[in-house]
Amino acid sequence: MKKLLIYLDTDKVASAFDTIVAYDAGADHVIQYAGITPENCPALVEGAIYTRPPNKKQNTAIMIGGSNLEKGHALMETIKAQFFDRFRVSVMLDSCGCNTTAAAGVALLAQHHLVKGKNATVLAGTGPVGQRAATMLAQAGAQQVRLTSRKLDRAKQACEFAKAHYQVELKPFECVDEDSTANALDGTHIAFCAGKTGVQLLAAKQWQNHPSLNTIVDVNTCPPLGAEGLEMTDKHTERFGCISFGGIGVGTTKLATQRSCIAMLFTSNTLVLDAKEIYQQTCTMLEQS
Repeated sequence: MKKLLIYLDTDKVASAFDTIVAYDAGADHVIQYAGITPENCPALVEGAIYTRPPNKKQNTAIMIGGSNLEKGHALMETIKAQFFDRFRVSVMLDSCGCNTTAAAGVALLAQHHLVKGKNATVLAGTGPVGQRAATMLAQAGAQQVRLTSRKLDRAKQACEFAKAHYQVELKPFECVDEDSTANALDGTHIAFCAGKTGVQLLAAKQWQNHPSLNTIVDVNTCPPLGAEGLEMTDKHTERFGCISFGGIGVGTTKLATQRSCIAMLFTSNTLVLDAKEIYQQTCTMLEQS
């Protein structure tokens, strides 16, 4: 029986990236749907849970993508609400690579004992990756996690979302210029740059030889990078008194995590893979590598 992945994207166009990775992970066919909302997904979920007998349901799975984490989370909750008894399939949430990218970055830091007891600042923290990275840093034992945005109210909203759904305390900061960015980095040990492709968040002078920073992560893979002076291939690389991880350095682990998690979906019809589960899988992979 073929392994079918139903890919539900909250954006207008379904992600080519996620589709290719799904095939690389072993899916026999990816059925794409775009523009999916809690209102129009029920029929698709019914098609997934009613069509195969109980001992074959693990061959159908659902993955949620799209650029908006809140929309993806709402879609996940709607899908789970339709499951009952044996009528369920495994489902994974990874809006804009939020869980797999953040899990890769944070797990690499944890592998090198760079998180527990440290203060962390997530720059551009209201995007999908930033929100998840902040949450995972807190769950991994960071002493304080600051989440930044160009607008303070958006930072506060993201912190409230994390507290409501993941029971972590994050501190909102506004970053609109060098002074406010310096304030967000004051006394912090980890800077996690989670901005959009091609957006520089830190100039070299802002992080190089910083009095407290000792670790910097930048998930950007398109110049200009989020942190000036890093290289995309950095992976536990020492630069100007900091241990650095670049977009490719993180990205190889992210891709391995995404392929591994999608493959896991086809081992059972009861898995729900979100931030916690995907982070745990990443840590397990790194321990075994």
